[in-house]
Amino acid sequence: MNMHRTRIKICGLTREQDVDAAVAAGADAVGFVMYTPSPRFVSAERAAELARRLPPFVTPVLLFVNESLTTIAAASALLPTALLQFHGDETPEACLAAGRPFMRAARIPLDESPADGGAAFDLVKYAQDFKAAQAILLDAHVDGFGGSGKTFNWSLLPPSVNAHLVLSGGLTPANVTDGILQVRPRCKTLAVDVSSGVEISKGIKGADRIHHFVAAVRAADDLLAGHHVRLPTT
Repeated sequence: MNMHRTRIKICGLTREQDVDAAVAAGADAVGFVMYTPSPRFVSAERAAELARRLPPFVTPVLLFVNESLTTIAAASALLPTALLQFHGDETPEACLAAGRPFMRAARIPLDESPADGGAAFDLVKYAQDFKAAQAILLDAHVDGFGGSGKTFNWSLLPPSVNAHLVLSGGLTPANVTDGILQVRPRCKTLAVDVSSGVEISKGIKGADRIHHFVAAVRAADDLLAGHHVRLPTT
């Protein structure tokens, strides 16, 4: 079982105080949504303004959905330390063409089970196809793009995936501990990514919710390390 510390990304930030709250809580990365239809959309200029508040070792992440290379390059120029996150139909070649370190989102079926009779999503093959990615981000497959806010069935993931994974989709302070305990043994390392689960309203985060989420992640880390901990309450 992998005992690496779980990294944390708070996504969909739109306000200075939310960036500050994520940093204060101990987040490793903050995400800015470059997808215009999203209620959490910010322009590249606004993302760069918010990212200037970040201290060293907290990574800005730019989320794109089927965006042109020209637009990606322009945004990347404004945030030269940003990691890219591709959340649409991008091919491995398109991701590489951006010329920056990137994560690739995998859209996991919500209700996949052996009884469905349908073709299962092949996460092992997907991770191999996108082996150039720093990580594969797992999100639930719903209509539309940019993050689902829905939880898929973690127990149906393959038992062994040769990739760094980022668990996303419907995470909250109440369920993230269980998600980490179920998914971390299946991959090289695990990070978590939360947006709606720490929000007061779309695009508006709650500092207390962020802190509770981080505490729940650390509780999972302690459980995996064999420490006796009291799980944080929400």
